[in-house]
Amino acid sequence: MNRFATTPLVQAKLRQEALASYAALGMLVCILLPLFGMVGDLVWQAAPSLTWQFLTTAPTHGMREGGVRPAFIGTLYLVTISLAVATPIGVLAAVYLTEYAQDTWFNRAVNIAVLNLAGVPSIVHALFGLGAFVYAAQLGYSILSASLTLAIMTMPVIIASTREALLSVPRSYREACWNLGASRWQTIRAIVLPNALSGILTGVILQVSRAAGETAPIMFTGAVFYKAIQPGTLLPYALDEQCMALSMHLYTLSTQTPGVAASIPNATAVLLLGLVFLVNSAAIGLRTFLRSRGK
Repeated sequence: MNRFATTPLVQAKLRQEALASYAALGMLVCILLPLFGMVGDLVWQAAPSLTWQFLTTAPTHGMREGGVRPAFIGTLYLVTISLAVATPIGVLAAVYLTEYAQDTWFNRAVNIAVLNLAGVPSIVHALFGLGAFVYAAQLGYSILSASLTLAIMTMPVIIASTREALLSVPRSYREACWNLGASRWQTIRAIVLPNALSGILTGVILQVSRAAGETAPIMFTGAVFYKAIQPGTLLPYALDEQCMALSMHLYTLSTQTPGVAASIPNATAVLLLGLVFLVNSAAIGLRTFLRSRGK
């Protein structure tokens, strides 16, 4: 008798594990196949317009021809400025709520408010930005107003994800630093934040796509139907000016521009997806590098 033979109970558990893994794989395939199909069809229909001239020229003939250079640069402005504002404020707010704030009813209410703000519709943020930045702060319809509105919209998710990343750092790390005489801020700066950085980047990655793809907040605060820029200028917009954006441009082509070739809005959508993919890939690469360095 083989004492090490697999028992019927173990065999049943192995079969259940195999079935569970195959079911999970099937679910993954069911998700990925439609995604690849939609993206592939989009690229196929956009192929006639996907040229270098499309990226480097401005729209012409009432948006029916030409490229998307002003909208592409405007999107880079909006995403970069909004993340530059939202990321440090969101991270510092999460550090305070996690490391410094006491467990009081007020701080618990603030945490609940942050989670609720993460689910507020973008049109509500647009109206807030219109009232707070365009009128109250007198910034006018500008890139700065639109970027600050996007920053307010993305900040709650950054705060929530940063809090989860900070809480995942073992408390023993903090206690070891405190026993060596380090202050609370020295511990946070040298130990907690470096170990939580990959999780913080995850929240920032999620918000890149949202900031690049939102239309309502920028439509109300700083985006325009068309704005000419000087050819060859690297930074063609000023912060107090309005700008074009890919999401707004795609909406305009799809709903407000009759007679436009079908490949042009599809190419605009592919370019927007490509921009989000490149930024996310860079952030994921940085996160992977930081994780490997930490190990």
